[in-house]
Amino acid sequence: MLIPFSKNCLKSFCNFKVPATGFKNTIKRGLILQSVSNDIYQNLAVEDWIHDHVNLESKPILFFWRNSPSVVIGRHQNPWQECNLTLMREKGVKLARRKSGGGTVYHDLGNINLTFFTTRKMYNRMENLKLVVRALNAVQPQLDVQPTKRFDLLLDGQFKISGTASKIGRTTAYHHCTLLYRTDATLLSSLLKTPYQGIRSHATASIPALVKGLVEKDPTLTCEILTDAIVAEYAACHHIENHINLINPTDETQFPGINSKAQELQTWEWIYGKTPKFSIQTSFNVLHEQSLLEIKVLIDVKNGRIETCHIEAPDHWLPREICDKLNSTFIGSKFCPIETTMLTNMSHGTSLEDDEVHSKWNIVCEKIKGIM
Repeated sequence: MLIPFSKNCLKSFCNFKVPATGFKNTIKRGLILQSVSNDIYQNLAVEDWIHDHVNLESKPILFFWRNSPSVVIGRHQNPWQECNLTLMREKGVKLARRKSGGGTVYHDLGNINLTFFTTRKMYNRMENLKLVVRALNAVQPQLDVQPTKRFDLLLDGQFKISGTASKIGRTTAYHHCTLLYRTDATLLSSLLKTPYQGIRSHATASIPALVKGLVEKDPTLTCEILTDAIVAEYAACHHIENHINLINPTDETQFPGINSKAQELQTWEWIYGKTPKFSIQTSFNVLHEQSLLEIKVLIDVKNGRIETCHIEAPDHWLPREICDKLNSTFIGSKFCPIETTMLTNMSHGTSLEDDEVHSKWNIVCEKIKGIM
């Protein structure tokens, strides 16, 4: 059963503090929430808001949310290593960096996200996954789903249907996981395969896995059936009412300050600027008088901006002083194609010697855009 979320309910849930012995008689023991939004940034903001503002002592929360097509990287990951940014731009797939660790995942409406909020003391990822398994077995006893030591869920012992990540604060914690029931496996694989070569980084790397949606095992399964089963199991486990409270992640009356959190999560500084320092070493060929010349590129990137840049081209193709100027032009700029396009356009207002040099400058810039 779905019910709207009372504006007064959350206020009392967050702020009302009573001795543990009198808690049952004064307030619910927990809540089950579901977002009405499919925006990745808004839903991630809900997680942060609850983590920062809600007293979870004896009051756990289960939060359901789904997103339009998005790639979500972990807090300590490098997006250039984890996904095909060019393809994502072409397909209109959003990129988000979450506050938790873990690996990169693809979200769309065929994926259910679950976030289990508890106190730090009560945090238990394996128990949460076992709860999901019990719920799945309740609706389809023939499903062979098991949790792993890495806190994933495997279907038939080999296909990943759920990945896990978490954030553990001083007093509160949350564990979120995916539940894949339908997806375009070809698109998923393409988006999560980086085309960029020569990257050296200490960022957390994802571990590739075979995936399969639950509907491939049982076509009768739907998002609603799976959600209702998990809700029933969670409600029984925590002795709370078996219904879902719908929430709007943009409602400042329920979640004061939440829109600023969502805005922060979609800034370039957070998504790309928080990438651990990395370097990229690559080369490409240009055609010159019916022969190929090699251009070498070495770039160090810190906080998402180019810290050092060394472009090496044959002197007879691009003079050394022009290469040096190109190197210095890139330093301090964002490691992104939009910024490179701006630098390319700016070159037309400089005193580069002739149209041929301009053309070569632009060729190098376009090639470098291809690794961003």
